[in-house]
Amino acid sequence: MSRVIRAAVFQTAWTGDKESMIQVHEQAARDAAAQGAQVLCFQELFYGPYFCQVQDPAFYAYAERVPDGPVVRRFQALAEELGLVLVLPMYEEEQPGVLYNTAAVIDADGSYLGKYRKTHIPQVKGFWEKFYFRPGNSGWPVFDTAVGKVGVYICYDRHFPEGWRALGLAGAELVFNPSATSRGLSGYLWQLEQPAAAVANEYFVGAINRVGVEEYGDNDFYGTSYFVDPEARFVGEPASDKETELVVRDLDLAKLREVRDRWQFYRDRAPGAYGPLTAP
Repeated sequence: MSRVIRAAVFQTAWTGDKESMIQVHEQAARDAAAQGAQVLCFQELFYGPYFCQVQDPAFYAYAERVPDGPVVRRFQALAEELGLVLVLPMYEEEQPGVLYNTAAVIDADGSYLGKYRKTHIPQVKGFWEKFYFRPGNSGWPVFDTAVGKVGVYICYDRHFPEGWRALGLAGAELVFNPSATSRGLSGYLWQLEQPAAAVANEYFVGAINRVGVEEYGDNDFYGTSYFVDPEARFVGEPASDKETELVVRDLDLAKLREVRDRWQFYRDRAPGAYGPLTAP
């Protein structure tokens, strides 16, 4: 039996200031809802630039409390107004000096469901993230939303298969991967890793990337956001590699049972043999 949800992802360029960036995303949520979307995820660190191209403590000011800060409260009200599940990737301050790269998940009635904190933190040229973020300590939660079971895995996380699998084991049906990744570094992996994860773990993936070059570095964020099904098929075409775009797609979650009945990956796991993977 079909079980279709309408899901959306939004890619955009940095506008130059936080307030206008928030307004762009509020309008994207309204546009998504007008197209019948039931769930929407924004890009990594959605209301700011990708400041990790430089190491400057001035950007610590972008961090807010989650869920008690103004951005989460503002989008809770919008989610309730629109009846839209929202995933908000943002900069979280737990306390001064304790900062995380976080995604807050808000249900369609505006209630705060919880957060995921990015686990794997890069520290390479143009992606100086250890300067800004502690490694996440949230585990891999799956959120029981109005549209189904939703997980989040943020940007650099996608290179590590263990978290993808943990989300599947926790029952995820749709996993969002909000990102800020550049053409020269990862373009050849962008349409490989997330489809492979969708197949290996038998769920849908929504991959989101920024677009454009920002004033803090020469990273060329190449968009091409997309949804992929558990057979590694793109659901519609990926987005533009240069332009702001809202991607809205229908996902039939009934396909998960069909694929899992055909490929018994969860049955045939051998966790007792995996000890060396987590040994110190």
